[in-house]
Amino acid sequence: MDEHTESYDDIAKEAIRRSVTNGNGLVAAAEIIREQMHRILRHIHRVIYAQGSAAQRSLYTSAMLERTVSFHLSDIGEGIREVTVKEWYVKVGDVVEQFDNLCEVQSDKASVTITSRYDGKIVKLHHDVDEIALVGKPLLDFDVADEAEDESGSSSSSDSSDDESKPAAAAAAGEKGATAVEPASGKVLATPAVRRIAMENKVDLAKVTATGRNGRVLKGDVLEYLEVIPKGTVKPHPTLAKGQPAQKPSTTAPAPIDLKQAETVLPLKGVAKAMVKTMTEALKIPHFAYCDEVDVSKLVAVREQLKEEATSRGIKLTYMPFFLKAASNALFQYPILNSSFDEANESVILKAYHNISVAMQTPQGLVVPNVKHIEQKSILQIATELNALQERGAKGALTPNDFANGTFALSNIGIIGGTYTHPVVMTPQVAIGGLGQTRVLPRFNENGQVVPAHIMVVSWTADHRVIDGVTMASFSNLWKRYLENPNLLMLGAK
Repeated sequence: MDEHTESYDDIAKEAIRRSVTNGNGLVAAAEIIREQMHRILRHIHRVIYAQGSAAQRSLYTSAMLERTVSFHLSDIGEGIREVTVKEWYVKVGDVVEQFDNLCEVQSDKASVTITSRYDGKIVKLHHDVDEIALVGKPLLDFDVADEAEDESGSSSSSDSSDDESKPAAAAAAGEKGATAVEPASGKVLATPAVRRIAMENKVDLAKVTATGRNGRVLKGDVLEYLEVIPKGTVKPHPTLAKGQPAQKPSTTAPAPIDLKQAETVLPLKGVAKAMVKTMTEALKIPHFAYCDEVDVSKLVAVREQLKEEATSRGIKLTYMPFFLKAASNALFQYPILNSSFDEANESVILKAYHNISVAMQTPQGLVVPNVKHIEQKSILQIATELNALQERGAKGALTPNDFANGTFALSNIGIIGGTYTHPVVMTPQVAIGGLGQTRVLPRFNENGQVVPAHIMVVSWTADHRVIDGVTMASFSNLWKRYLENPNLLMLGAK
């Protein structure tokens, strides 16, 4: 017997206690022996499961102690029905515990890390990297121990399984500690962070010379490859110095190109695939457009005055927080623009909160998260939240909540040099504004003199089933008034 099982003396004592209680010592002893043998078999199963070969496991496991279960991809919200598998953190044969990371998936809106709901061994991965996984369908299969006992009402089997399996797994790791882990054929060893840097800079990791342990590609290796840091800055790990060769850039000559077949098929995935669906639905809406120009000369001066104070607080202050706050103030006067259209019930749902969506470019493509409850926030608070969204977007770390419940939208094409646009309304919202670049142009002042002015063009589009031209123009004029007289923003909405 070991520390995980009871001694025969304990069994005998328990049998005597039960015989005194119910007067049937033989029945009590038989019951206890049966329970104890079940515990022993469970312990043997765990040890062999963690350390033994597949052949050994087949001799000792049984239907009572082991069952293969499928791990289905759960609903991750926002009506998402499919995702792209971006990276597996596990492989077939790995033993995992509850809440261990299994893989990273990318929806059309955000990247999500999937964690395990089971303790057990992985026996099958249903998808390769970059394949589409459907919500509700199997993602991978586990061999899970003690399912029968769990179903019979044991509430502590999960805890005991954790406590008993960890020493066994540690022992197995100790026996194999002297052997280097070899990557699968053609598989580059690198952490998710390094892979993200490579993806953002369009670097093929197979062409990067690795200096990490057992041939792992490090962040410094990628930076050397990009010539961000000098060559030789990163020193090879001792495992490479002892004779294990680093991964060498491929020297295979490229195959000649057949000009008759010089076409590349790019399957739509992630954000690009979602855009097809979103835009197809959006263009069923009867759009109309309204454009105007705004003299933001006073706003330019106000921002310059506040910029230094914002920087001292660690906040990057752009023009967008002013545009968002002006829109929120104007929406109080024209709430129909802060609504959604319920086509099935032929009704309009007015929203009391102002969650304004902002289009931003990320390594994954164009995404439109929203800054929530702008009606309750100051200019600097809006700037802080907007900066946080942009940082998460750059890292591919936006969550479904960042996209949920948007009520109105602004898209700033001016940051890439555009002046005019015709933005598309995002269902179920009913209006969106496109902001052009600010240009210094000659304009007449109130005295009839020609003066330089900072002019920005705004292009509005709206759902003509809900919004008419007069309402859109009136909203635009009020929004324009706030920006041309930015001190009014400090007074709040009427």
